[in-house]
Amino acid sequence: MVGATPDSVAATVVALGGRRGERSTGDATRGACQECGFPGDDRNSTRSADTVARVELRDEYTGHVDPAGPAARRDLDEVSITKVSVGPMDNNAYVVVDRGTGEALLIDAANETERLLDTIDTVADRGKLTALATTHKHWDHIQSLEDVARATAPRTYAHERDAPELPVAPDVTVTDDDTVPFGNTHVQVIHLDGHTPGSIALLYRDPRGTGHLFTGDSLFPGGPGRTTSPEDFTSLMDNLEGKVFGHLDDDTWVYPGHGDDTTLGAERPHLPEWRERGW
Repeated sequence: MVGATPDSVAATVVALGGRRGERSTGDATRGACQECGFPGDDRNSTRSADTVARVELRDEYTGHVDPAGPAARRDLDEVSITKVSVGPMDNNAYVVVDRGTGEALLIDAANETERLLDTIDTVADRGKLTALATTHKHWDHIQSLEDVARATAPRTYAHERDAPELPVAPDVTVTDDDTVPFGNTHVQVIHLDGHTPGSIALLYRDPRGTGHLFTGDSLFPGGPGRTTSPEDFTSLMDNLEGKVFGHLDDDTWVYPGHGDDTTLGAERPHLPEWRERGW
């Protein structure tokens, strides 16, 4: 994480109410994400269509965004990645734009439809949103899925095991090694069974640099996402170690479904701790 060390990540988690890797469940009525285990805020996410304002855009990317604050964009050689916080659970949504064609991918239409659409218009054009991928079925990640899909008519993607519980049936169901194309590029699908049966991560391989991994609620700074049984925890850890840490380099940038970014290198030394801690 830019500007952060493993110790500073740990301090942030402690400040949120737990040891490194713990996820405070909090109270859903006060905005805490019980399903993912990430603490939320008290912000009211309701917003009418006639109150839309342009989303402020920050081009200095640190991996941190604030609820109701500016979106943050980073420019790579062939794509740009924009991160914005939406909804009372501080969900991260990501707009990845192919710089050659202007076509875009939205990852998780979580909440605040107008804020999402305005973010897309700020960094691309909603008419060029050609792909919309959902990382998993939990309600805080899909509140705007139907509205955004209706407004932009993209091709929608999700894993088949979570698809039946989504408000919009995906146009394409995906699993390991499938791709989600947009413009002249794509992201690769990694199935991470555990947080939900159909949780996926999406990997963009920068041809001139590092990997960029969008993990939904399967991996955060400090540990895996919440699971509800020892079997689910073991499945998620096996998948993370085998499919993510076992194949990707330490400089792979991790974009989680809530909170700040991290890298695989910052998290790798703590894998034994996570196993020992259990679910």
